[in-house]
Amino acid sequence: MGAESLSYNDRNHNGHGDEQPPVILGLQPSALVDHVARVDWSLLDQIPGERGGSIPVGIEELEYILREVKSHVLSSPNDPSPMKTMAGGSVANTIRGLSSGFKISSGIIGAYGDDDQGRLFIDNMSFNGVNLSRLRKKKGHTAQCVCLVDALGNRTMRPCLSNAVKVQAEELTREDFKGSKWLVVRYAILNLEVIQVAIHLAKEEGLLVSLDLASFEMVRNFKLQLLTLLESGKIDLCFANEDEATELLRGEQTADPKGAVEFLSKYCQWAVVTLGPNGCIAKHGKEIVQVPAIGEANAIDATGAGDLFASGFLYGLVKGLSLEECCKVGSCSGGSVIRSLGGEVTSENWQWMYKQMQIKGLPCPEQSR
Repeated sequence: MGAESLSYNDRNHNGHGDEQPPVILGLQPSALVDHVARVDWSLLDQIPGERGGSIPVGIEELEYILREVKSHVLSSPNDPSPMKTMAGGSVANTIRGLSSGFKISSGIIGAYGDDDQGRLFIDNMSFNGVNLSRLRKKKGHTAQCVCLVDALGNRTMRPCLSNAVKVQAEELTREDFKGSKWLVVRYAILNLEVIQVAIHLAKEEGLLVSLDLASFEMVRNFKLQLLTLLESGKIDLCFANEDEATELLRGEQTADPKGAVEFLSKYCQWAVVTLGPNGCIAKHGKEIVQVPAIGEANAIDATGAGDLFASGFLYGLVKGLSLEECCKVGSCSGGSVIRSLGGEVTSENWQWMYKQMQIKGLPCPEQSR
């Protein structure tokens, strides 16, 4: 798909106008729409793959799961709507959190289809203040993902990316990155070429790069390519959850979160391993900190917890906070998203987060009210 398939507002976005470049840019090659539902265990037993993981499915399987969801929904008194549909994807969740809750100017690089899902993605992200001038519109389908949440708040994801439009490596230009401070990427073997080109261009423009390890399956199945990426020396900040960290060091004697933080810190300035209800452990230079989680007692859905933790941590880095403070802000924002369904924080839960930050003496975002 070459430039001719881009509407790109008649290419006038290529210079991105006179606007200030976003401080933080996220690369999400395919815009994605999440269908999030709380379901009983029996549905999770009917679909292939491990519970708790993320495995790509075809459109027929996605539609089958969406049909089955209707008869397996768990309704809850505080959340009467059984399924929520919203702009999704790990990077989009992080960028939307930075823009909406943390008031840090943020943008997204990628492509969306000329369909209902594409329009939904655009509406949701622009409503939350995200800069979309680097998002290309293409003819075709927008990617979708079903997020199934069990009674304990654990989530199982089945993304459908086949035939979805995406931004190609050759479409990226240095102009996309000029003037920004950070690039946020998520490891994915299908997007490896576009990730590598984006990181190369970002580095030419002096950006710092944050990498999320995506899922334990991705680390397990494509570990060599991941190690090559880390060894390139171009990743400044790496986020892993406990499962990904364990997978990264499988077979080593130090296959635990602390071992993973030590391992990642050989390649990255900042290494962070999130530990769910046990908080997180992080290392920068010689400093190691461990910070407890916040708000876990009220967990309804873990979707987006790591993504919003990253929003808070990046906000801390942009504001020049210490490593421990960055982790604390991350714990506040990670704790805010798990209080309702889906990877988008509600306005009530942002207020909850600001209150937690004030209690802990952390600088709150400038709130434009």
